[in-house]
Amino acid sequence: MQIPSLSTLKKELQQKESNELIELILHLSKLSKDNKTYLFFKLFDTEDSRLFIDTLKEELEAAFYKANTSNYYLAKKSAQGIRKILNKNLKFTRDPIAKIELISFFCQQMQGFGYLEFRHPVIENLYSLQVGKVEKLVEKLHEDLQYDYRDTLETLRNPIG
Repeated sequence: MQIPSLSTLKKELQQKESNELIELILHLSKLSKDNKTYLFFKLFDTEDSRLFIDTLKEELEAAFYKANTSNYYLAKKSAQGIRKILNKNLKFTRDPIAKIELISFFCQQMQGFGYLEFRHPVIENLYSLQVGKVEKLVEKLHEDLQYDYRDTLETLRNPIG
């Protein structure tokens, strides 16, 4: 079976009635937790974008508290797992400010929970990649907003000291 193009799907969806579309969307949301989460945030994100940010921050913080950092190997695996949660959820928003806040939060938690003290190359690379993402996102913002995030960015660039 060949998957049709997005334009073909769009044309078919435009021909459906609203009840059929609702049933289709509900069925999609039942197929995976990601679909359900995406639908939830798309429905409610327009009203309150802070809801998405706060919910994800709580989830990330809980993951950091559960993480095992008794040695560098376990800390590395924990950090990679938490980053995977972050990246999966970042797909749900297009708001660059939300992305900056969430990635910065992840980096601050890595600092706070002592991940960088292991001086392990994988952990340091993971951290620096996230800081690089923040830098790229901040560069795309308006100058006034860039100024607001300058302190945060400096803190992330110089984690120890």
